[in-house]
Amino acid sequence: MFQDSKGPIEAFSWGRFLINGEIHAESGEGVGKDICIIDGRVTAWKARKGHRLKPKMVACVLDHDVDILIIGNGVNGAIKVLKKTQETIIDHGIQKLIIKTTPEACQMYNQMLLQGEKVALLAHGTC
Repeated sequence: MFQDSKGPIEAFSWGRFLINGEIHAESGEGVGKDICIIDGRVTAWKARKGHRLKPKMVACVLDHDVDILIIGNGVNGAIKVLKKTQETIIDHGIQKLIIKTTPEACQMYNQMLLQGEKVALLAHGTC
């Protein structure tokens, strides 16, 4: 679905990310299939439940020095980001919110990071 040898996200396929040579997957490898990347650090995105993204589910990025938040809303775009959630993100000083399918979000994250942007990624690896 997505490959980029320049990384840091080197590849993405259903339920599986390859980031800086490390696999994060639905099968239990790494941090799992739902990821958060802030300042180059990959952690599990544990707060995401269901297909409606509520404000508390994005709290992990709100207190970081991030100008841009990219949300990968799944392979098929199944995750819906509620208007209230979008407002919460902007109210916390994040200047730009981008919502894309996860393959597109991975590509955009890599591009923006390489351009020197202060960018974070929340990405759902299935749906």
